[in-house]
Amino acid sequence: MEKKRIGVLISGRGSNMSSLIEACKSPEYPAEISVVISNRPKAAGLENAAREGIRALTINHRKYDNRTAFETDLHQALVDAQVELICNAGFLRLLTAEFVDKWHDRQLNIHPSLLPSFKGLHTHQRVLDAGVKVTGCTVHLVRTDMDAGPIIAQAAVAVEHDDDEQSLAARVLAAEHQLYPHALKMFAMGDAYVNNEKIEIHAKMDQASLSQQHAIFSPRLGKA
Repeated sequence: MEKKRIGVLISGRGSNMSSLIEACKSPEYPAEISVVISNRPKAAGLENAAREGIRALTINHRKYDNRTAFETDLHQALVDAQVELICNAGFLRLLTAEFVDKWHDRQLNIHPSLLPSFKGLHTHQRVLDAGVKVTGCTVHLVRTDMDAGPIIAQAAVAVEHDDDEQSLAARVLAAEHQLYPHALKMFAMGDAYVNNEKIEIHAKMDQASLSQQHAIFSPRLGKA
């Protein structure tokens, strides 16, 4: 199997990165991680990636005078690693339109809400303040606008009556760890593709894949 080469961008511990690393260990998985890059030199995820034998780099944004210079080196590092798809995994930098356009339809992101609801930061507290009963997470393609772009996949998580920000965040994160590898698999295989700024699912997906998708994305009514 010819595997897509993935570059993972992180800023911290990279727990979603770790879930992608585990998925990529399977011979049947259609992607492999060729490089992990952090904009923060002390990001714990760099050590985790290195322990797995993955090339881990720091491109410290604080050493650059402007975003363009930082993104020029970031782009070159990805190109040097022969990256075909980027996965943002807790990458806490807004990217310019120029960078986003270079990787159009080739950069994925995961956000801890059911987009287009609750874009931006402090998501879980805002969910609780709004009183909604179901939240979740979304994997989408990156566009210039924050937390926008065609939605590849979503997972729903029930909001429990006794949730606080920490307990809700923990359950949503557990769902993220399932969702991201599955969404990347669909996109890397071409089972999910962009058509008129929406994601469509290819008719060739077999029944087992469809059943797995249903199991993952069904709302979970109890605590995970």
